Amino acid sequence: MTLRISFKTSPQGVSWPVLDATWRHAGELSADGGPAAFDGGWMNDHLTDMDPSTPGPSFEAVTLLAALVHHVPGMRVGHAVLSNTFRHPVLVAKAATVLDHVTSGSFVLGLGAGWFEEEHGPFGIELPPIGERISRMVSAVDTIQALFGPDAAALPGVTRDDPYYPFRGATNLPAPLTPGGPPLFLGGQGPRGIRLAARAAQGWLLPGTEAGDDGYFRSKRDLIVGALEDAGRDPATFELVGQVSTGTDAPGRARALVQARRIVAAGATEIVLGMPPALGPAGLDDVHRELLLPLRDAAA
Repeated sequence: MTLRISFKTSPQGVSWPVLDATWRHAGELSADGGPAAFDGGWMNDHLTDMDPSTPGPSFEAVTLLAALVHHVPGMRVGHAVLSNTFRHPVLVAKAATVLDHVTSGSFVLGLGAGWFEEEHGPFGIELPPIGERISRMVSAVDTIQALFGPDAAALPGVTRDDPYYPFRGATNLPAPLTPGGPPLFLGGQGPRGIRLAARAAQGWLLPGTEAGDDGYFRSKRDLIVGALEDAGRDPATFELVGQVSTGTDAPGRARALVQARRIVAAGATEIVLGMPPALGPAGLDDVHRELLLPLRDAAA
């Protein structure tokens, strides 16, 4: 599987004009394709900047991505990851269907169970204990995939019993452009989450909280490969996405290059280079020159 190299500009602490200009520049850098192009663009999903003492600004991630994708036609885009606690999975499936059409099939649905308490309680959003969150995640995945399937594309629709998200004649029209819906990448880290990814997903994402940790990545890779084999799936067809924070200066980017190379050596099929979004197009140029190009040369 050919290594993908992508950028990530999270929507915290940045203005709309800067984000818009950055994604436009990503499209310009990648317009001709080839080894110098970014393969993908990602963002996270938070309601604030995650400062528990003084919560700061963050754009809503699904609508933001929809507003930006026209700058990067043909580029794979997604979230690493959407929080299942923030949205009903029916709305996630409907939004993913829109993005599947808008991107001509280049959208990846990244989904996680949710974790940051300080952006749940202040907004009145329930954050169940971890066991229930994973149970809801399992149900959400099955719900979304049912809506992506052919039974939801015609009457009488889908009827299914579920403790969290039951259906009675549910449809998803228009249906996704991609048969079976956009690829699903999951962020689960524990045994149940890894088994779910092996059963139902096309990829797994190293979380931002462990970004750059190749030892952690290797340990999870081994568990995922085992779970895929237990599920009767070929690990060679499954994607493993590593995330690396690129920092704010040249020394930080040099450290990120070392970590990215280690994660590639550990078996990543994609490296997501997460830059502070306020650095804007100039920061993206630095990431392109000091990380993407050396990584591409090494992979050639």
